[in-house]
Amino acid sequence: MAYMLARCIAQGRRAGMLAALGFNLGGYVHLTAAVLGLSAILATSSSAFTVVKWLGAGYLIYLGIRAFRSTREPLVIAGDGLTSRHDRTIVWQAFLSDVLNPKVAMFFLALLPQFVSVNAAHATSQILLLGVTVNMIALPTNLVLVCFSARLTEALRRDPRLSQWLQRSMGILFVSLGLRLAVEKA
Repeated sequence: MAYMLARCIAQGRRAGMLAALGFNLGGYVHLTAAVLGLSAILATSSSAFTVVKWLGAGYLIYLGIRAFRSTREPLVIAGDGLTSRHDRTIVWQAFLSDVLNPKVAMFFLALLPQFVSVNAAHATSQILLLGVTVNMIALPTNLVLVCFSARLTEALRRDPRLSQWLQRSMGILFVSLGLRLAVEKA
């Protein structure tokens, strides 16, 4: 969520919405992993968890350094201010941030089974339905957050100094989140 809001604050509503879409797509990867039982492997194998954790931390740090070193002009966002290439980059970065976040896998693994009836014939169908429901609720929730944060910070992005500060703050936030993820215990 921090990535999505940082994109929105630094680059506007469209960037935030694209990040929300990327996270939602990543949620379906975690749902697929939960249905296939891969999340259980991640939960029980400390080495698998550690690998995913380090990949996620490294990716967040990479994104943070890129954002911090960015030397763009003021981030005034018009309706068509982002290119399709840039759009894909935002979606892809959000997607990877979600997929490489072991906490999301743990969320799906810990949450969904609690609502599965052990007496039902198709536990997999129940997990699938619950996961789709979670993702369908998360997307509009994230989009509402994006709209509020974009509206709140629209004027800030027009000032070149504030815009650069927002971009660097986003970089520092990502590096901090990556370092925090790297040092957390499983």
